[in-house]
Amino acid sequence: MSDVSDVSGVSGVSGSFGGAGASGPSSGESGGDEPGLARVALGLDGVQAAQRGRTAEARASFEALWEALGERDVFHRCVLAHYLADLQDDPRAELEWDRRALAAADSLTAERAQTYESALQVRAFYPSLHLNLASDHLKLGEPDLAREQLERAVRSLDALPEDVYSAGIRAAVDELRQRLR
Repeated sequence: MSDVSDVSGVSGVSGSFGGAGASGPSSGESGGDEPGLARVALGLDGVQAAQRGRTAEARASFEALWEALGERDVFHRCVLAHYLADLQDDPRAELEWDRRALAAADSLTAERAQTYESALQVRAFYPSLHLNLASDHLKLGEPDLAREQLERAVRSLDALPEDVYSAGIRAAVDELRQRLR
């Protein structure tokens, strides 16, 4: 699953989904656009708090950014929800944020994703998203649902490139598979 301490982007909280590090355009993020700058500041505040281990502060900044993004910016909402899930203390809240990330990915077209990064493939999001959902269900004592999500992660592994991040996802899938036996 993802690690918020690896967050490196500004506008897109990039660093997630194996090479999906995009910081391209989003609605209202051009030039001297004050709402866009405010969103960037919220993202930076959240990243800095997460890197310093201040989970509640990071969560508050990212939740404010979630609201500021609005429903049209599904790319950034997907990435942000993916990170917000990792910042939750309650496993049910973590599951809900991971579900939001999956829903955002499901509504993100390849064309829209590529406005951020020309090589970005939405399909590459799914192994991590389903892996996180599998882990959530296991934490909640729901092994059958965990296996179902893990199988979805496995079926989507072919979308991952051959890189260090993807190797980590594959290793995490194998580890969870062993735990579910």
